Amino acid sequence: MKITLQGATGGEVTGSAYLIETNQTKILVDCGLFQGSREASVLNHAAVGATGLQAVLLTHAHLDHTGRLPLLAKQGFNGPIFATPATIEMTGLILRDAAKIQSQDAERQNRKHLRAGEPPVVPLYSPEDAEAIIRLLRPVTYQTPVNVAPGIQARFVEAGHMLGSASIELQINEGGRQRTVVFSGDLGPKGAPILRDAEPFTRADLLFMESTYGDRDHRPFPDTVREFIEIVKEASAQKGKLLVPTFAVGRAQMLTALLAWMFRNKHVEPFPVFLDSPMAIEASAIYNRHTELFDEEALAFLQDGSIARDLATLRSTVTPEESRQINACDGPCLVMAGAGMCNASRILHHLRHNLWNSNTHVLIVGYQAQGTLGRQLVDGAKKVFIYGEPIAVRARIHTLGGFSAHAGQTDLMDWFGKIAPSKPRVILTHGDEGPRAALAKLIAERHGIVPTLPNVGDSISLE
Repeated sequence: MKITLQGATGGEVTGSAYLIETNQTKILVDCGLFQGSREASVLNHAAVGATGLQAVLLTHAHLDHTGRLPLLAKQGFNGPIFATPATIEMTGLILRDAAKIQSQDAERQNRKHLRAGEPPVVPLYSPEDAEAIIRLLRPVTYQTPVNVAPGIQARFVEAGHMLGSASIELQINEGGRQRTVVFSGDLGPKGAPILRDAEPFTRADLLFMESTYGDRDHRPFPDTVREFIEIVKEASAQKGKLLVPTFAVGRAQMLTALLAWMFRNKHVEPFPVFLDSPMAIEASAIYNRHTELFDEEALAFLQDGSIARDLATLRSTVTPEESRQINACDGPCLVMAGAGMCNASRILHHLRHNLWNSNTHVLIVGYQAQGTLGRQLVDGAKKVFIYGEPIAVRARIHTLGGFSAHAGQTDLMDWFGKIAPSKPRVILTHGDEGPRAALAKLIAERHGIVPTLPNVGDSISLE
């Protein structure tokens, strides 16, 4: 058996994809898009190995785990893609949005190329490619083993990262021998709102584990909530705008619930809240269809009162015209808009109109990849370029790591501690070099297991 890493390693956080080859079959776990780096475009055009591929398994729906799937359709793949029901709905939403954005971007670039006499650019994939791959999605149930390919049985368990997210255990039979291979996927933090905590495994021969925040812990969630309340109060008193670059799936729903709770408990007087993301609006509807995945606290909150009543000032803006009208809204108000790393979409327009204003507060509530505008803001840039225009950064930039959907170091080590007694071979992926090395060092010190830190394209063999 051989597993080749086709992304999310060697210091690269995005592009998650694992190609598993046995003497009977070939499958993929995840097929994600590279994002943020200068090399992302080249990496995304690289082949993802559809020849002979029999199945794909998805840990969750985020673009860096699903965004290259339509390339498989372009190569003729028509096998099953296994995922939880919520992941299937979210993947459809995310891939349709990605295909639309790529087509729009290509159309915009081609108008410039035409005027310059340059050859046209072609989007990575089309909406038709996305639809072709969405039709292949097949539902699996948490904790129920399913045969996904000859000699390979999979079991999906809760990962606590986003709605429908899973860690995957594979039982692989080859040459009369059985091996257990575990993929952590992206693990969520303990005690995060709405979703249940990640479930650990107790044994594995080979473990592929994420390390996004392997070098640090997030601020405790209750402390982050208190900080959020104080920022909101300050902005409200200043009649300023709060801009939240929002990941449409997960963060938008959490912040909506938190604002409803704040208004219900009179922490601040209600003010206009704009959910300026058609994708986040649709994602919220999917969340509402899958309350069976909510934790006990979230269910109790829903039963305690009407979010619609508590958040009567919420306005969902769908059309571009509705989005532009937000610019005319005086503060205080809060705008949630994608993209979460400030690398595309409507948040760029809001930042362009408001970053120069010292009464603006920008709340960074998720991971910002190297090379993104969000990362520049987090790193303290005094001037940034948006659509080629230099914009002074006078707004207050707040990083609220406690809202992250990723487990911090302590939670990662707690999850690993349950599987560590089986002494698996550990492969650390999905992390910048610093966090990945720090987590490897801690695992070696505490458990006597020296993890492997591979690069993109490396193969791991299990005899």
